[in-house]
Amino acid sequence: MSRPTLPIDKQQHPASESDFDSIRDELAKVDREFQKNLGSRVPIISEIGEYLRRSGGKRFRAKLLLLSAKLCGYHGELHISMASLIEFIHTATLLHDDVVDKAEVRRGSASANAIWGNEPCVLVGDFLFTKCFSLLVESRNWGILQTVSDATMLMAEGELQELLNTGDILLTEENYLSIVARKTAILISAATKIGAILGNVPGDREKALSDFGMDVGIAFQLIDDNLDYTSKQEEFGKKIGIDLQEGKITLPLIFTLSRCTPEERLCIQKTLETHPVTEKAFFDVVSLIERYEGIQYTRKRAREFVERAKRHLDLFPDSKDRQALFAMADYILERKL
Repeated sequence: MSRPTLPIDKQQHPASESDFDSIRDELAKVDREFQKNLGSRVPIISEIGEYLRRSGGKRFRAKLLLLSAKLCGYHGELHISMASLIEFIHTATLLHDDVVDKAEVRRGSASANAIWGNEPCVLVGDFLFTKCFSLLVESRNWGILQTVSDATMLMAEGELQELLNTGDILLTEENYLSIVARKTAILISAATKIGAILGNVPGDREKALSDFGMDVGIAFQLIDDNLDYTSKQEEFGKKIGIDLQEGKITLPLIFTLSRCTPEERLCIQKTLETHPVTEKAFFDVVSLIERYEGIQYTRKRAREFVERAKRHLDLFPDSKDRQALFAMADYILERKL
């Protein structure tokens, strides 16, 4: 197999460039640390890892960790390696998710599994996970190790629960949000909590940052749910309609199912049971979601989670770092990828 051309580093579009002036140098260090930790005697590990590193990731979790550490008055260097490890875990989950979802596109480029195949990508994902925990043990920060260990366990539970709920049109919003909290939000919560642990702040402030990350993470996933129904593929960076194609019941559809007629529910159920979902069937479902304002409702709920997230930081005095965290939360509502 010929080696693919590495994607050109894609320009990021954060809420405001000036919001991240305080961590610009640290982000560059995180990227270098990530690249260094990809080193292996097995070349394909570095090859796949480097492909993903160069593919335009937002470093959203790393930014949150760095800003949280600064908010808590941390002045050491451990936040660099911890942010890199959080990105390692996120990258591993992307590899595994794309295999499970049979994804062919990730961040606007061919997914790693579409290039190298499923087996190498699963194993490289496993390497990233185990490398992460090896480095965590070396750090000897047991509070952070416990936080990451708990998060990865809950992520696996959330992914499995989502799989078990495939095609279940009786899934409630409450149960869905419980899945989202585990599969997506818990790692973002871990990132902000690690910043608090590094800053050695009192327990109430550590919890506040952990809760901030959890609510931000839920909002992040809800906007992702909307994008799967509303984006242009070139904007979203992956194929639209994947959730419906895979039988995933997300909040725009849950809200629509709670309001539509029995006949329309039956139509949605038949679409979920059809493989593959045709373009016409997909847009018929999109039409129902639009009719019953599933997109608007999901966006409203995401905004509520963002506003609640920001209130958690009332315990902290106003500062550039707190404002940057607010900007990160607000950015979620405007993102298109």
